[in-house]
Parts: sequence; structure tokens; C-alpha cells
Amino acid sequence: MKLYHCRDARSLRALWALEEMELDYELINMEFPPRATYPGYLDLNPLGTVPTFIDGDMTMTESSGICQYLAEKYGPTPLGIQVNEPGYGEYLNWLFRSDATLTFPQTLVLRYTRLEPEERRIPQVVEDYSIWYLSRLRSVEMALEGKEFLVGDKFTMADIAVHYALFLGRSLGLDERYKPNCKRYLANMMERDGFKRAQAKQQ
Repeated sequence: MKLYHCRDARSLRALWALEEMELDYELINMEFPPRATYPGYLDLNPLGTVPTFIDGDMTMTESSGICQYLAEKYGPTPLGIQVNEPGYGEYLNWLFRSDATLTFPQTLVLRYTRLEPEERRIPQVVEDYSIWYLSRLRSVEMALEGKEFLVGDKFTMADIAVHYALFLGRSLGLDERYKPNCKRYLANMMERDGFKRAQAKQQ
């Protein structure tokens, strides 16, 4: 297996999952944006996005999908919830929500605060999509009431996928507006050995 990764990008989900499962893989650390900085990257991934994950003749580019793939193909693992287990539907919902609902508005905040040239930055877009993200984070705040993990009373790929959104929000300064459960969850997940190993691997 091979993972093409940029520091603290969405590929961190896949990197963290690989470390938690203690699988053998090759990590290729790249500068962002790889379509401009890594020769031949568009041949691997015509979208030019991160991550690109290769397993044999299969290529994946969706970070939460890679987490699900690893749990199902290289399990059984406590990081996954099986179709016949309680919480399976909730587990899938969190995996999909992590990107479609939570990370999506953050990409606009990131773009219009850091990636665009100064003259193209739009403060109103930043504020609007910050509010959008924070309003949708209420689902996480409610789910964590009195709980350490999102689903199944255990750490799963859903936690990896959703926690990354909170972690990205931290890098954007949005964590100052997080509610208590999200703040606690963000801090606790960052103390996991698997997360720390993933962070070290991208140095």
C-alpha cells in the first residue's frame, strides 16, 4: 500500500487509520499543492487532490472512504462496525458526514484566508462558511454528551474521520468557538498513540 500525503491535509485521516491498524505501507510526503509541486502527480490522480491511496491496482482519493476500505478489507478490526452490529448505520453516517457536511465548508474558509492571493480573499465568504461549519458541528457536540466516542462505545474510523474536521478547524482558528464536548474530544483524540505516530510520520 502507498499513501501520497501532504502535512495535515485530509490524507491525515488515512495516515492515522494506517497507524492505528499497524499496517505496512509506504508514505510519500509532498508539499502542497502536489499538482504543482510533485512531478507526475496528475498522472496518479487527475483531480490533483490529496490523498491518493494505492493498493495493488486500486486507487482511491476520498479520505473517509479509505478509512472504511481499510477497516473492511484488512479487518476484522475494532476500528470498524460491521453490518450486523448495533450502530452500523450511525457509523456510516458519521463517515460520510465528516467530509460532506463538516470538512466541505472549511475548505472555503481555508481557500479564502490562505490559498488565494490577498486581492482575491473574501472575508464575507470566510465568515459565512465558518458559521455554516460551526452550526453543523452541533451534531457532534450533541453526540458526545456524556460519551468519549461517537458510536459503538469505542474508538472507530468514524472518530478518525470526524476528529480530522475538528483538527482542521483548529488550524483555521475556529476551535475558539467550539463547545465543551468538541473541545474535550479534540484534545483527547490528539493524545492517542496512533495520532501521534501519524503526526511524526509527516515531519
